[in-house]
This record gives sequence, C-alpha cells and structure tokens, in this order.
Amino acid sequence: QVQLVESGGGLVQAGGSLRLSCAASGRTFSGYAMGWFRQAPGKEREFVAAISWSGAGTRYADSVKGRFTISRDNAKNTVYLQMNSLEPEDTAVYYCSAGPLLRTLSNGDINYWGQGTQVTVSS
Repeated sequence: QVQLVESGGGLVQAGGSLRLSCAASGRTFSGYAMGWFRQAPGKEREFVAAISWSGAGTRYADSVKGRFTISRDNAKNTVYLQMNSLEPEDTAVYYCSAGPLLRTLSNGDINYWGQGTQVTVSS
C-alpha cells in the first residue's frame, strides 16, 4: 500500500502561483510514476501532469503546458506541482496519484489516489 497526502492548495488570484505537494508513505515511492489530476465542479476528473519514477520523463495536459511544472524528490518521498499564471479555469480539486508507468498513468492506469486538495483561482 502507498498512502498519498496532498497539501498546498488554497485561494489565489488569477495570475498568481501555488505549489502543491504530495507526500507518500508505505511501499517504495520511487518505484511508481506519479501524477496529478483535477476535478472541477460538475466535470469529470482530468489528467494534469505526470512524471516517471526517475524524474527524467514528464507529460502535461495541453491546458497547463508552459504554466505548470511537475517534479519529484525520491529522497523525501514527495512529488510537487508548481502552478504559475493560474487562471479561474484551473479551479478544481487536485488529486495526487501513483501508477506503474508514465505512459499509461495519464489514461487512468492508477494504483493509488490521494484525498485531494482544493485550488480556487479568483478572477
């Protein structure tokens, strides 16, 4: 089992920045690809970003490319999502996830989910 706990969400004005963190405990963190998804009210959960177990590979949704950066620190069992130039459309609950492969995580191949953290961007 891997337990994932997100933090860093909050209220920010459009154009601002936030950094989300996801702390993992349990089984070997470094063996998993990690990702972030989000779900806005009335919408389905969607992929945001993912990173390979080594950190060498990353993937992003087109809507966040150039604004969001995913990274990980395997020594700290933590994955991060740096969000810049935030827009009201980024308002959602953000979920951390762990899966076996970077190339399939964005398609929902997920072993573990966190509980989510709320991000609200005001206009």
